[in-house]
Amino acid sequence: MKVILKLEELMMFGLGIYLFSLTPYAWWWFLVLLLTPDIGMLGYLFGNKIGAFSYNLFHHKGVALVVYLMGIYFSIPLCQLLGIILFSHSALDRALGYGLKYDKGFKFTHLGEIGNHG
Repeated sequence: MKVILKLEELMMFGLGIYLFSLTPYAWWWFLVLLLTPDIGMLGYLFGNKIGAFSYNLFHHKGVALVVYLMGIYFSIPLCQLLGIILFSHSALDRALGYGLKYDKGFKFTHLGEIGNHG
């Protein structure tokens, strides 16, 4: 089942790449911005609860879709770009085994404990 879920996330990452191809931005923007959602990790400087909240805010695909759809509805390409980056980053993270965080600590995710391959 883990392989199927990882493949599903890779397909979502592919969707993000496709959606990016529909924007007016140069491809280098995708590469430069792809890791920017990890800025949400800075919340951990203020403790696990705030860290989990800020990380999850930047890594929630629902948030990404709302931002993207607002960009479509209001014809704001920058919102579309931000939504695509958030969505693509989250899908890639999940394909690599990094899930949304619990407030017990950074390594506790909805996909299991990071580093625990047992």
